[in-house]
Amino acid sequence: MTLSTECTEMVSFRDDYSAGAHPDILAALGTDNLKTQTPYGEDEYTLDAQRLIREKMNSPDAVVHLVASGTMANIVCIGSCLRPHEAVIAASSGHIVVRETGAIEAIGHKIINVAPVEGKLTPKGILKALQQNTHYPHMSRPRLVYISNTTEVGTVYTKAELTAISSVCKSNGLLLHIDGARLGMALAAEKNDLTLEDYSHLADIFWIGGTKVGTLLGEAIVVNNPAIREDFAFHIKQRGGLLAKGRVLGLQFQALFRSNLFFDLALHANRTAKALSTGIAEAGYELAAVTESNQVFAIVPEEAVKRLQRSFEFYIWENLDDGRYIIRLVTSWATEMEAVEKFIRML
Repeated sequence: MTLSTECTEMVSFRDDYSAGAHPDILAALGTDNLKTQTPYGEDEYTLDAQRLIREKMNSPDAVVHLVASGTMANIVCIGSCLRPHEAVIAASSGHIVVRETGAIEAIGHKIINVAPVEGKLTPKGILKALQQNTHYPHMSRPRLVYISNTTEVGTVYTKAELTAISSVCKSNGLLLHIDGARLGMALAAEKNDLTLEDYSHLADIFWIGGTKVGTLLGEAIVVNNPAIREDFAFHIKQRGGLLAKGRVLGLQFQALFRSNLFFDLALHANRTAKALSTGIAEAGYELAAVTESNQVFAIVPEEAVKRLQRSFEFYIWENLDDGRYIIRLVTSWATEMEAVEKFIRML
């Protein structure tokens, strides 16, 4: 079926980065615009943003680097940790598996796919992957575990789950990398019991997404493991991730973390998603998954999809055998409750 998206004044539930930037971020970018700064991330704004992030984590020894995009963050993080013959363990639904055009394979590393449980990796799955990849030197050696929080289907890891994964990694000589594109939404989730400080203890390396929480661009990589820190900046430069005008990233993260803005914007995205999923259920439609963060997965018939697409943009996630569709709706810091209410009325 071909579904049209042509409409005037479309409202986007396609993703959480189609809107520009939060006004406070735009205002920050105009700060001292003509004042010269040291380039390549040594400007005063970046240094202050790094300090603020370390303070939020209560981790004075963590090293923070800012890069422009999530794919760049994953390439640099994973590429810096692995030797050519080493592999990544990831959920088969993971972002690096299905949404980054083989970026990790392109830098020479095999991804060992594991069946997820509600979008998550589990200790059992990690151990099974280890057991099935031991014929050395004929198989790539598993060395790093990749997870994202929130997951690709919007679920959130609990502290017990993440602690168990971290323990399995430490016991088996594996590094733990966490993709934090939607880490703000994970931290703002109702079921969340993790803090930024917990991430500094449980992960060897992780990143805090800004693009999906109100910045124009930018992600903050946090390197906790001392063994990875020393040469990390070389990897960023070699991969093309070191911006001459690093102030562009520094100003935005300074604005996010000098107040509670990062958490407030993520909370708004989650609250509008909850209102959306509640309204869909009350209208008599089935949800494909419990809404834990800012992604809503609803099951709707073809006629409803066509009707909604006249006013809204969203992804068709899956075609079901009975003629219905699973659609994905993503809310953001910029989502207005009026848009949520309009969507529900049009169901």
